[in-house]
Amino acid sequence: MKPASNPITPAGFLALKRRYDHLLGTERPEIVEIVSWAAGNGDRSENGDYLYGRKRMREIDRELAHLARRMKSARVVDPALQDDREKVWFGATVTIADEDDEERTLTLVGDDEQDASSGKVGWSAPIARALRAAAVGDCRMVRLPGGEKEWEVIRVEYPVNQDGAYPA
Repeated sequence: MKPASNPITPAGFLALKRRYDHLLGTERPEIVEIVSWAAGNGDRSENGDYLYGRKRMREIDRELAHLARRMKSARVVDPALQDDREKVWFGATVTIADEDDEERTLTLVGDDEQDASSGKVGWSAPIARALRAAAVGDCRMVRLPGGEKEWEVIRVEYPVNQDGAYPA
C-alpha cells in the first residue's frame, strides 16, 4: 500500500532534507567515532562514553528513519503556484477575526513544518481544516479543546512567484 501523501512547502521539505543530511553526514559519524574509541577502552558496562554514544546513535537512527518516511510520503506544493487565490488552500496566509474582533494571522503549512509561535499551522490542524475553501467574509466554526469558536476570514494571501509576478 502506498503511503498517504503529505503536503509540504518547498522550504519545509528543504528543512527536512537539511536535518536528515546533517544527522547522516555529521552527527552520526561523530558518534560512531566516539563509540569506536570508547569500545576500545575495555569494559563497556561502566564506560559512560560508550553507553551514551550507543544511546545517542539509536536516537539518531530513529530520527533518520522518521525523516526518511516523512520525505518519502511528502508531496511538495508551492503556494506561489496556487490558481484559486480567492479561497483558503494549502500555503495561504489567512487573517481571521473572532467575535471580539481580535485578529490573528495564520499560514497553512505541512504538518512537519508547523510552528504555532510563528503562526504556522499544520494542514491537518482543526483550524486549518475548518478554513479550507473559505473566502473573505466567510465565517467558520472551529472546535477547540476549550469549546467552539467562530472566526471570520478577513484576508487571504499567497506568496508571489520568484520573479515577483502572480501566476498567469
